[in-house]
Amino acid sequence: MKYESPPKPSDERNPLVVDASEDDFVKSGLVVVYDALQECPYLDGKVARMPLEYPKRRILPDDLDRLLRLGYRRAGTMLYRTQCPDCRQCIPTRVNVHQFQLSRSMKRILNRSDRELEISWGRVLVDPERLRLFNTHRGARKLSRRGPADLVDYHEFLVATCVETAELTFRLDGKLIGIAIVDLGRESVNAVYTHFDPEFGRYCIGTLAVLKQIQWALQTGRTYVYLGLFVAENPHLNYKERFRPQERLLGGVWRAP
Repeated sequence: MKYESPPKPSDERNPLVVDASEDDFVKSGLVVVYDALQECPYLDGKVARMPLEYPKRRILPDDLDRLLRLGYRRAGTMLYRTQCPDCRQCIPTRVNVHQFQLSRSMKRILNRSDRELEISWGRVLVDPERLRLFNTHRGARKLSRRGPADLVDYHEFLVATCVETAELTFRLDGKLIGIAIVDLGRESVNAVYTHFDPEFGRYCIGTLAVLKQIQWALQTGRTYVYLGLFVAENPHLNYKERFRPQERLLGGVWRAP
């Protein structure tokens, strides 16, 4: 799938500060459909509040940029941001692709993938091959509390969307070994979810997927790759620390940690 470079944003707003007008957009464009305390999916023993909000219309690329700046994440056709009563350990994180610096290990990961893997962008799909990969990944990392997903589960979680979404696939000799689901804003890329076959750990697909999104953002004139939530005590989320320099949304301001 080919994507052409979008125009560079023309607003002169400070991109590090979240302003009140963006919250006004949220109030008019989203409706809360579920809001209750729940067991935290990221930290044992914590209580979470993550209201699900449904968009009143399809989210345009500019809209997505605003939502990401406010700390929103997407799950299927819903959006959410953490509003937990007693915990602030989930911190939205992003990388400015023009400032990002590759480490030596990251260069090795890219070089190996360029030599050995087939990597392509396309539309998001659901089929038995993708479902097998998803369940293999979640099973190996003990991420599922309900058992294996089916095709409907996969579709609702990763294929159903309210924004422009793409799929980044990684293949070795034709075999699908990794997938990254990515949302596309006008000036940003949103890393939604990556799953891979742990048998091919030497390719470091989780890290490689972020690096390829950073490369693509640079190639298409975008500025940010949003990595989702950084949680220092969660081993599945604290890997984001390695992508430097980075910014985190702390007290309503995007700043270096």
